Amino acid sequence: MSPSATVLVLDGFGVGALPDAAAVRASDTAADTVGAVAAWSVRERGRPLRVPHLAGLGLAALRPDLRDLLAEPVPLLHATGTRAGLGYPGADSFAGHQTLMGADMSHVVLCRLAERIDEVTAALRARGHRVRTLDDRPVLVVDDAALVHDNLEADPGLNWNVSARLDDLDFAAILAIAQVVRAAAPVARVIAVGGRSDRPLADAVRPGPGGTVGLDTPASGFYRNGGLRVRHLGAPVDHARQLHEAAARAGHDVVLIGKAADLLVTDVPVDRRPGVDTAAILADVAAAAGHGLVVANVQRTDLAGHSQDAAAFADQLEAADRALPRIAGRLGPRDLLIVTGDHGNDPTIGHPFHTREWVPVLAGTGGAPSTHRGRDLASLADIGATAARWLGLPAGSTAVGVAAAQDLPVGGR
Repeated sequence: MSPSATVLVLDGFGVGALPDAAAVRASDTAADTVGAVAAWSVRERGRPLRVPHLAGLGLAALRPDLRDLLAEPVPLLHATGTRAGLGYPGADSFAGHQTLMGADMSHVVLCRLAERIDEVTAALRARGHRVRTLDDRPVLVVDDAALVHDNLEADPGLNWNVSARLDDLDFAAILAIAQVVRAAAPVARVIAVGGRSDRPLADAVRPGPGGTVGLDTPASGFYRNGGLRVRHLGAPVDHARQLHEAAARAGHDVVLIGKAADLLVTDVPVDRRPGVDTAAILADVAAAAGHGLVVANVQRTDLAGHSQDAAAFADQLEAADRALPRIAGRLGPRDLLIVTGDHGNDPTIGHPFHTREWVPVLAGTGGAPSTHRGRDLASLADIGATAARWLGLPAGSTAVGVAAAQDLPVGGR
């Protein structure tokens, strides 16, 4: 049997502030997503956070200080728990996933829409769109329906959004506008967003940090009214030297699930299963694990962080934990599972933005259940490089990243 690798990203799952977190926001030096959610569970629900399988996969070894806040560990695999730095500026899902797959994202540019609004306006008009500013604010109204604006849920200037109500524009039209904006944008991501709202989107536009202005997406109702459609259009990336492309070219079956199906580009056809529903995503992971390369993203953890909803974050972590036995049951000694994050999103920190944190790297293979504490990894790219070596891909298959020791899943002892 050929080796397999499954990478499950719990979006926004951080394990404590990075040393440079204050460079983004001074308050973020206190960020600790898993610690905050676990403490909330004990305080508000009167019980530890019920993640026994994540604890047994290495979270308890990584964070022994949370012993009284997490359920008793239940080991499922021969596992190592460690943590990784992000390896890219800021804290962003697009940059995080690209780095995780082995791309160099150190070139990401921070830029508010106001700084390029003339260029974006000209690009849209050249394609026949009607464009005006919203009440003289640095927000564009396109075809009297879509808003082009700063993303208020990421670090200031990192991403721009193109948002519209699905009652006003179908998602294909929203995406077409976003593609024009992407061609004129220097930022990490342009995100096309369509959803349901019972009021004009202009009513939910507000100032953000760092001089940004944009749609308050949680306040718009998009996250709670159902039917949310999202497409992430990222900055140019050399995807030929990323894990998923290299694995596909080497003949491995590649399955991209959840937001990973939107964020990761390939030239070789792969199995893409986009979606937001956590249960469906985890069911797809369980069905695909143990064969080829699987990369999946559970997004609702991140949405809970943006909504500053510790209860929802706890629920999502516990749902992911309940799925782990079925996933682990498909793995033998030649099959690698890595559960990790792409940044933090502490729902108790006092703002709705990503937090710049270490992320857990909980790695295991089939075999006698055990858990060890591994060495810290410098970058998410080291995870991609490790998975590439595990799959037998040639050295240098990813643009950046250092493969961890081969005798243990990740990080050594």
